[in-house]
Amino acid sequence: MDNPTEVKLPGLDCGICGFRTCDDFAERLAEQPELLVRCIHLSENMVSVPNPVETSGLTPSSCGGVCTALTTDTAEKWRDSLGREFDFYLEHFPEEPGPREIILPHNPMLTREMEIKKGEILIGRPLGISCGCPITHCGVAMDVDSRSGVIVWCVTGPLGPRQEGYKDLGYYIAEGYEGLITETRSELKIGARYYFLPRMCMLQWRHSGLINYLNRTKEGWQVRLEGLWIG
Repeated sequence: MDNPTEVKLPGLDCGICGFRTCDDFAERLAEQPELLVRCIHLSENMVSVPNPVETSGLTPSSCGGVCTALTTDTAEKWRDSLGREFDFYLEHFPEEPGPREIILPHNPMLTREMEIKKGEILIGRPLGISCGCPITHCGVAMDVDSRSGVIVWCVTGPLGPRQEGYKDLGYYIAEGYEGLITETRSELKIGARYYFLPRMCMLQWRHSGLINYLNRTKEGWQVRLEGLWIG
């Protein structure tokens, strides 16, 4: 193993190592180099397990065979990290901090009880048939309907909640996504269901959704997708 003080950390600030940022972790490594095993993003610290993508011709990334990196090769570009094909990438609006997601807490009354307001930082996890994502999502509230409990937020990373605090919604239902399509290999039609990959998905897993709004803009196709599920 290389000297931990010379190892380049990924800079993702994921917090899984137990430190708030990669810079904080690097400072501790100078005193305790054995802690390097906490970084799951370095290949030698990952447990190699059989991966379906190995049979699909994808090139494994530095995740020890557990995940894969999309490449520019046409055959590989339209596959997710598990080797599954999808139709297009979903980008977030350039003027917003992250992907726009329409959500409903499992207890809609929480929106009122917690007095959720536009601009507040929230966390929660999409549970059940609507998504079932294993990752806790963090975001900034963009629109709040206290009557129905529906919240529209922009999903961001965990750094905001760590630095500024947050309100915890617990489990929620992912009702829809809104964003831009700038790359697609399929003709887009309202009322059709597609597999898509949110560009900023941490797992790089494909999602599925039905397009019920479609508008061409200079940046790309503006869409809303509902009836979501992963896989």
